Amino acid sequence: MTETTLPSREQALALLDEWITNPGLRKHCLAVEAALRAYARKMNGDEARWALTGLIHDFDWERHPDASRHPMEGVAELRKLGWPEDICRAVLGHATYSGVPRDTDMARALFACDELCGFLVACALVMPDKSLASVEVPSVRKKMKRADFARNVNRDDIVNGAAELGVELDQHIAFTLEALRGARAELGL
Repeated sequence: MTETTLPSREQALALLDEWITNPGLRKHCLAVEAALRAYARKMNGDEARWALTGLIHDFDWERHPDASRHPMEGVAELRKLGWPEDICRAVLGHATYSGVPRDTDMARALFACDELCGFLVACALVMPDKSLASVEVPSVRKKMKRADFARNVNRDDIVNGAAELGVELDQHIAFTLEALRGARAELGL
């Protein structure tokens, strides 16, 4: 693969199959893929490129579940495999501690959608029908104030991500929720 060649979705899914055993983490990657694809459409970005970035952003989390290695070790693997540098930089930038600036719309969208997708899935899972269709923006905002709900999701990253993207938080939640609803079959929600 050359620097200008974009890997296929099948190649990205094979990478996930090789590195991820947790079905929840795999679904998270699929959710972020759906959100980034939607934002690419909205922001005139390259849909395939943005979607792949969302799909592989956490592929190394199971092997490197700490700030000293994730996503740096994963990006080293992506570079070895010849993934484009803009995707590698966006993946690095989704971790606030990496020191890599989010200097593209794609990188900002990845950061903005990552934690929010996890939170929206958690919101769906506590609904009686476990469906994204039942999740509403006001209930998401209420749950964001509860420290005991989805405690591993960083609320500051959700708020700061929307701000970096230049989108009002409720609009960002609604837009991302709609993107995930479009992938509900693949997400099982």
